Amino acid sequence: MDDDNKTFTYMYSAKQQEEVKSILQKYIPKEEDKMEQLRRLDKRAESRGTFISILVGTVGTLVLGFGMSCMMVWKDNLLVPGVVFGVIGIVGIALAYPLFISITKKQREKLAPEIMRLSQELMGEN
Repeated sequence: MDDDNKTFTYMYSAKQQEEVKSILQKYIPKEEDKMEQLRRLDKRAESRGTFISILVGTVGTLVLGFGMSCMMVWKDNLLVPGVVFGVIGIVGIALAYPLFISITKKQREKLAPEIMRLSQELMGEN
């Protein structure tokens, strides 16, 4: 009998194999496929506009609240400054959405060539 051919093999159960595969997937570097790149670029087109419009809207809301506080709480000499701050806050709130649209449109124009290239590559594969 030849001892060289004696090997030990162990088969994991199906549940253990799935767990091993899921752990292994965490350590294998992922290559971003074209569809994931396309999704990432599409998301990036709106992210800057969203951030800036939320920032402008929030600041406008705070300024409006400050103006309302000036008028309602500190009634003595702050009625006129309260109205001014309130109007400035309302303008800031009103500008948030058009600002989002404008920034998003510019970002989409900037990213359009790359998105078109990836889309054509994806459509050519199918």
